[in-house]
Amino acid sequence: MPIWRISISRVTALSGHSADASEQARPARTISLERVLRKERLIVAGSVLLIVSGAVWYTVAGVGMQMSAVEMTRMAGPIGQPMSMGAGTVWTLWYAALVFAMWWVMMVAMMTPSAAPTALLFVALKRVGPDRQRSASFGLAFLSGYLFAWAVFSLGATGLQWGLQQIGAMDGPMMTIRSGILAGIVLCAAGMYQFSGLKSACLRHCQSPAAFLTRHNRPGHWGAFRCGALHGAYCLGCCWALMALLFVGGIMNLWWIVAIAVYVALEKLLPRAGWLTPVVGVVLIGLGAWVSITALV
Repeated sequence: MPIWRISISRVTALSGHSADASEQARPARTISLERVLRKERLIVAGSVLLIVSGAVWYTVAGVGMQMSAVEMTRMAGPIGQPMSMGAGTVWTLWYAALVFAMWWVMMVAMMTPSAAPTALLFVALKRVGPDRQRSASFGLAFLSGYLFAWAVFSLGATGLQWGLQQIGAMDGPMMTIRSGILAGIVLCAAGMYQFSGLKSACLRHCQSPAAFLTRHNRPGHWGAFRCGALHGAYCLGCCWALMALLFVGGIMNLWWIVAIAVYVALEKLLPRAGWLTPVVGVVLIGLGAWVSITALV
């Protein structure tokens, strides 16, 4: 039986009520209302699916960018050797907003699927408490907090992209690091972060949604938003170095986007994925060393 189902059963048992007895004791109108409220998990799950679908479409279409993600993927060159596309786009406030939107929507598409189990568990916990009639809205508040955390990351990524382009370290149109040596350093740094204590601590929170919600669940919509934002912060602490790899392979390179998103989901959701983190760390360090040495030769 899944961990979240066990958690719900325990919470229900602690409340001192059985579902069958309570339904028999309540008026038919109340029972009908509760049957409707059981659909809130479907509401939250549908919202997640809608958000992810829209984010995937936006990312692939490359709305506002010079090329779509499909075109950039087709034209991607070797790591540290992007295809030259001439002068980059001049950064204006409007273009910066487009780049921020690109980063944020891409993070939504990559990270929300792996956070969906925690969001649904949060809704299930609210159902057995005093806020059961508003559990769907609390679930959406939790999801909003999670997405807010990645909006903060996207703002920082936008600033970093601007800085790299200003010093000539990034090809503007292809959105890829120009230098093989710098690309190798980023790969090695991401690999070494896989072995860090901060990575391990944040990953434990992401892998244990029941324990996380037991510790950080708070009442009210602000409490739900705060809980979601904190969960997003732990996910950010776990995955930010992996997201930096998009600068290496191409920010709009679909192969890199899909590969990182799949790995993040496996790392969080597989029951026995402890071996995966160090293995990927070794692979990234080896790849980074090879890219750097190749650039020097």
